[in-house]
Amino acid sequence: MLDMAHVLDLNLLLEQAFNGLIIATGIYLVASGLSLIYGMLGVPNFAHGSLYMYGAFLLFTVTRFMFGNIPWLFWVGLLLVPLIVMILGMGIEVFLLRPIYRADAFYQLLLTYGLVLIFGDLVKMIWGTENQAVSRPPGFEGSMSLFDISLPSYQMLILIPISFLTLVLLYLFIHKTRLGSIIRTVSYDQEMLGALGINVRLLYTGVFAMGTWLAGLGGVVLAPLGAVYPGMDFHVIIDVFLVVVLGGLGSMTGTALGALIYGELRSFGILLTPEFESVFIYVLIVVVLSWRPQGLMGRHLAGGH
Repeated sequence: MLDMAHVLDLNLLLEQAFNGLIIATGIYLVASGLSLIYGMLGVPNFAHGSLYMYGAFLLFTVTRFMFGNIPWLFWVGLLLVPLIVMILGMGIEVFLLRPIYRADAFYQLLLTYGLVLIFGDLVKMIWGTENQAVSRPPGFEGSMSLFDISLPSYQMLILIPISFLTLVLLYLFIHKTRLGSIIRTVSYDQEMLGALGINVRLLYTGVFAMGTWLAGLGGVVLAPLGAVYPGMDFHVIIDVFLVVVLGGLGSMTGTALGALIYGELRSFGILLTPEFESVFIYVLIVVVLSWRPQGLMGRHLAGGH
C-alpha cells in the first residue's frame, strides 16, 4: 500500500524532481538530433538509436579497449566520437537516403530499420555480445550535496550542463541565424529555396549531419551511466520518438518540453506506482495527440521532399 507520508516528504520530492531532470536531459540529448532530422527534414530515421549506440561503443573503444581503461580519455572521446558518428550519418544520408527522398516515407522507415539490423550485427561482430562499461572521468565518480539531498556528480556537473548548453545553442541557431531560418523553411517549400539558389541537397546533408552528431554526443555522455550493450538502440529509440512526437515535430523547444515531461513522469511514476511507471507517458501521449495531433508545440509539416 502507498505510504503517503513517505511520498509527501519534501526532500524525497525534491530528489525525485532532480532525478526526473536527469532523465529528461539524458533523453533530450538523443531526441534533439531526431527532432532535427524528423521534424525539419521529415525523415523518420529509425537508425538514430543505432548511431547513439555507436557513440557509446566508440567511447568504450577510446577509453578502455584501445588504451587499457584510462578514464581521462573520456574527454578525448567527447570531442572525437560525435564527429565519427556524424561522418557515418552523412554517408547514410548521401548514399542511401538521398535517392529515395521523393518516395513514400514508408520506404525511408523501412531503409532505416534495415540499417538498425545491419548496425546491430556489426556491433556484435566488432565488440561482441557481452555488456561493456565505460568509467566516469576522474573527479566525477561520487556524489554531491544540494539542498540537503545527495545527487550524482557526473549527472549534475556534466550531463545536465551539456544538455542545457545544447538546448540553448540549438535554439539560437534555429531561431536567430539566417541558416536556421532556411532550415525551418526547408520543411515547407524546397522548390522555393532551390529557386533562390540554395543548395537543398547540401542543406539536407548538413541538417542530417548535425542530427547524427547529436546522437553520437548522446551516446558518449550517457555511456558512463549504465551498461553499453548490443540492443541498447532499441531501448532508446522508442522513448526518443515518444519525446519528439509529444513535444511536436519541428519544434526544438517542444522536444525539450517533451523530454522534461517524460523525465518527471518516469521519476514520480517510480515513486508512486513502480510497477506501472511506464504507463503514464503512454497515457499522456494518447491524451495530447487526441487534443493536438501535431504535439504540444508542433507545427504542420508540408509533405514530400
